[in-house]
Amino acid sequence: MRDTTVRPASETHEAQEPSRLQALGTRWLGAGLAAALAVATLALAATGRLTLYISPETVWFAVAAAIATLIGVVWSCALPLGAEQEHGHDHGDAGADHDHADVHAHPRPARRVIGVVAGATGGVIATGVVAGALLLPPASLSVDMAMQRAPMGNVLFAGADNVALGANTDTSTFGIGGWASVFATGSRPEKYDGSSVTLTGFLTPSGSAKDQAHLTRMVISHCVLDAQPASVPVQITGWQGQYAVGDWIQVKGTVRASADGKLSIVPASVSKIPEPKDPYEH
Repeated sequence: MRDTTVRPASETHEAQEPSRLQALGTRWLGAGLAAALAVATLALAATGRLTLYISPETVWFAVAAAIATLIGVVWSCALPLGAEQEHGHDHGDAGADHDHADVHAHPRPARRVIGVVAGATGGVIATGVVAGALLLPPASLSVDMAMQRAPMGNVLFAGADNVALGANTDTSTFGIGGWASVFATGSRPEKYDGSSVTLTGFLTPSGSAKDQAHLTRMVISHCVLDAQPASVPVQITGWQGQYAVGDWIQVKGTVRASADGKLSIVPASVSKIPEPKDPYEH
């Protein structure tokens, strides 16, 4: 026979009320992780290292979003603990309503275990990601990644922002990304023959050419996810005996066009330098 006993509202409410541990976990997965990421973003922006992840043009947006997130976190902390899970519950006095609530207040053990395990697993993963962002020092994209995205011998720059070349194009401000586009798409190589350059990048092999290396730089349009390598050929006799793949160097020299119209850089000086504070071009 079905139990039609009408339970007091206080009893049903106690059954529905989440435990303190569940409430703390819910708040950590929401407001806690959001606050941690916001603090990490502001710290990176304050130290000038946020550009290791996004382009300088979008730093202001990331900072504004982090500040808005912290304001939201402060507001959410003003709510009573557990209010997130109680939102939307109906605490009417009708017996049928209490029976329905009582059924949902006590889910089947197997379903409850699965829910707890899934929630705990997601929480651990999310916490690990945030902890890594807070504790691990930011690092630039590796040389190996650049070589994977641009195999040896490939000097073409596949970035989204192509350099507009014209009769009066000023190449004095070009970085490796700009010159890589010129080398790949310039229809009049003789126009650039004799141009002076000062470029900074890291060394990568240039196929089978022993006296030629690629000067490479990762170019970011918006964030590191769209980073693409750009490289230009540099004539350095016996460079393998002087430098290692991945060494950062500064090259001052001249652009020269070969008889078959191929452009390369003939250096007047090559200096080994430490990795720049901002290793990307934007």
